[in-house]
Amino acid sequence: MAVLEVKDLCKTYVVNKRQNNVLKNVNFKVEDGEMVAIMGPSGSGKSTLLYAVSGMDAATSGSVLFDGKDITKLKSNELASLRLDEMGFIFQQMYMMKNLTVLDNIVLPAMESKKTAESKKEKTKRGEELMRKLDIIEVADNDINEVSGGQLQRACICRSMINKPKVLFADEPTGALNRTASNEVMEELVKLNSEGTTIMMVTHDAKVAAKCSRVLYIVDGNIKGEYHSPADAKVQEKDRERLLNNWLMELGW
Repeated sequence: MAVLEVKDLCKTYVVNKRQNNVLKNVNFKVEDGEMVAIMGPSGSGKSTLLYAVSGMDAATSGSVLFDGKDITKLKSNELASLRLDEMGFIFQQMYMMKNLTVLDNIVLPAMESKKTAESKKEKTKRGEELMRKLDIIEVADNDINEVSGGQLQRACICRSMINKPKVLFADEPTGALNRTASNEVMEELVKLNSEGTTIMMVTHDAKVAAKCSRVLYIVDGNIKGEYHSPADAKVQEKDRERLLNNWLMELGW
């Protein structure tokens, strides 16, 4: 079943009375449990697409069905509630509240949510369980400037998962990390996906995209191609990267 269905999505900005059509009649679906990467050259509309389908930015026209509900028709308070309860977000810049500990940052969206009737203690326990799962429990009481970039991004993953979202949206989640930390973060995202979390991410890194089940390639606001990773688990990682790179080169990457 499609958890996300995008129909004729357009996004237009008007700058100095000139129209800039960033997205032009974009159509695609994301099935429940998929891990989809969006790739394309700089300025192609990748992040704009992610922001429009997750309700962070209003579409100019078209529809975005999230779990059967058209988010373009929702009132701002309904959309805010949907995004808090059913969507998780990870960004390249790791936004966290400086006056809170790492654990408090992770648990904050759960404290704001009315999705469950859990107590504060139960929500905190769930945050600790996520930190344990992602191997960062030892920094729970640290300030955010007392942890490494890789630890902070794993904390951001914990925060994105705290309300058990239907879809996790990630914008260049490894962009600010070194290769080791990037590999660790991607391992965690692949693990979450294997456990059933649907993930849609923007990336410019073919090594990252090769871990996804599908890649959408966008140029000038249009999806120009769609790549399906080999379903056979026996295909080695380096071969997955090579196959994806060959496909990207054919499209002018």
